[in-house]
Amino acid sequence: MLLLCIHIILLIIYFNISTISKLRLFCAFDNHIQHFPTQKYLPLQESDDRKTYYLKIHAPWEVLATYADVLKIKVPFKASDIPKAREVPLEWLTHPFRLPDNIMRPEPDYFTAPFDKSKVDFFLIDDKDTFFPPSTRNRIVYYILTRCPYYKEDRKEKDKTGINRLLNNGTYTSAYPLHDCKYWKKAQDMQCESERYHLYKYWARFLCFYKEQPLNLIKKYYGEKIGIYFAWLGFYTEMLFFAAVMGVICFVYGVLSYEDNITSKEICDPKIGGMIVMCPLCDKKCSYWKLNSTCLSSWEMEPYLPFPSKCARFCLSGATVLFWTCLIVACIMGVIAYRLAVYAAFASIMKDSPTSKIQLVGSLITPQLATSVTASCINFVIILILNFLYEHVAIWITDMEIPKTHLEYENKLTMKMFMFQFVNYYSSCFYVAFFKGKFVGYPGNYTYMFGKWSKLRNEECAPGGCLIELTTQLLIVMAGKQMVGNVQEALLPLLRNWWGSRKGRSHPESTYSRWEQDHDLQNFSQFGLFYEYLEMVIQFGFITLFVASFPLAPLLALFNNILEVRVDAWKFTTQFRRPVAAKSRNIGAWEEILNVVAILSVVTNAFIMAFTSDMIPRLVYLYAYHPGDEATMRGYITNSLSLYNISQIPESNLPEAGENPSCAWRELYSTRTTCSSGTSWLLN
Repeated sequence: MLLLCIHIILLIIYFNISTISKLRLFCAFDNHIQHFPTQKYLPLQESDDRKTYYLKIHAPWEVLATYADVLKIKVPFKASDIPKAREVPLEWLTHPFRLPDNIMRPEPDYFTAPFDKSKVDFFLIDDKDTFFPPSTRNRIVYYILTRCPYYKEDRKEKDKTGINRLLNNGTYTSAYPLHDCKYWKKAQDMQCESERYHLYKYWARFLCFYKEQPLNLIKKYYGEKIGIYFAWLGFYTEMLFFAAVMGVICFVYGVLSYEDNITSKEICDPKIGGMIVMCPLCDKKCSYWKLNSTCLSSWEMEPYLPFPSKCARFCLSGATVLFWTCLIVACIMGVIAYRLAVYAAFASIMKDSPTSKIQLVGSLITPQLATSVTASCINFVIILILNFLYEHVAIWITDMEIPKTHLEYENKLTMKMFMFQFVNYYSSCFYVAFFKGKFVGYPGNYTYMFGKWSKLRNEECAPGGCLIELTTQLLIVMAGKQMVGNVQEALLPLLRNWWGSRKGRSHPESTYSRWEQDHDLQNFSQFGLFYEYLEMVIQFGFITLFVASFPLAPLLALFNNILEVRVDAWKFTTQFRRPVAAKSRNIGAWEEILNVVAILSVVTNAFIMAFTSDMIPRLVYLYAYHPGDEATMRGYITNSLSLYNISQIPESNLPEAGENPSCAWRELYSTRTTCSSGTSWLLN
């Protein structure tokens, strides 16, 4: 019963106590703990290095009952008499996905009520040692420690209160509840709980990816807050299945209708697209080009603050957020400038590149693709760097605002981080979707990014629109984010724990105590769930805001989340110390953020179909401009392009000598007096 009785471990490393004052703080806090209504279960224990000491805290029944009454913790008072639902037809089909009943429901169903110490006989108390679940016990003890003072009796300094301040000033290095047993085998003592082992066996292993989650056991072991996170993550993943099915249907339909796309056939036809000469896409280094060179890309894929102080803090906070938002915009502008600058270089380098002769993939390696891929990779690296820097800034400015409650603190931090990441992750996608190709001008009067002096001519979209490039951007950023996130969540804790426990592994198991083993695990910070939610909400934005351009995004998200559930479960069960349990009613501010993103996604997808794709011009042509009496898309390509006299194009916009195609194309270009541009729908 030893591990059941130890509720919190306080860790002291005397080697790190550099001043006498910290030692006095420890002694004062230690004395208060002894007189506070908790008691140490075991005396201070020294580790083998004679620098590390473990203080084991135990709360007896009287203390647990007193604070359960204070916190109004709900406990069972009557067995549920609600009849169980009848089995539905074909229920046996779901049996492979189910877990054993003792794992799914570790406790019988009860009616509950807030605990009242004066009415103990009213509640169903069979054993006082196990009446309160582990998560409730460590929550009560930590609640007491956060309110335990450490000032001297003759000098009452009210701000010197709580374990958190002692952790921040280094008097204690950590405080954590123990796991109940080893995760890879049951506890040898039958009286000890083996919930961690059951969580690992039925939940944290990847081979259980198709099984339901034991949410009741998760709540019992980790508390409601973590339980709600996994319940939400599981529901979100299940709903992704339906979106993924629709995305696959759209993708398969596009592949099967490949041969029926008359417009794309005209682009690829050497007698139509092969005879249309397009105007250069950049100045000097870009040559005239055939329309059929884009053949493949054309198919559809509580303290009080004075008002002046509060106002000053608010202004400083707002200015800081605005500065970082402007920094993101500046970085995006830099990436756009990169795209404009290197396109000409890629066009010059790749015009006679041997890669164009590679079978199957040679036709895909174009200056547009090279520019898009490299710019997307650079943008993703910038995103990671800015995220790393802003995390610390967001925490600092939220602390500076001094929120009244922890919930208010979390909500403010959530809004700041999401606003920043929204701009950081999605701004480049918004540029490609709604701005690229919209302000290019026409031959003789092209539009430049910073004026004609910059010589950075605005980009044009391919004849099939910017959807392919938007898909490339989404794929690189979304897949890259998921890959980096999985490495950070799984590989880094594993390596850190392996390195941290290198000394303990050489000791016999009898001398490598459970509290030392748990200490060698990674600490689960108060922002642990925050980053988990943030990762999923950003992913939700990718699969909703731009799904019209990449219908397979929900499928990628589904595969990632199936892995994510088990990686998070494995991480909580094997790599992290047991977090202190916390209450929660819902997912907090994230619910409102998800609602806003869902509403915004309707607008963005409508705009993508209206402005980024050429769906509307095609429909207009099909019903208003088609030749003959039959509604057909034949002739759409030639109708949608504008012709320009090459002799009227300024010298500064013409290709340099030697940049024009040679050999087989030379005769074609030498006889051309006009070139085409895809701007007729804007001009007419």
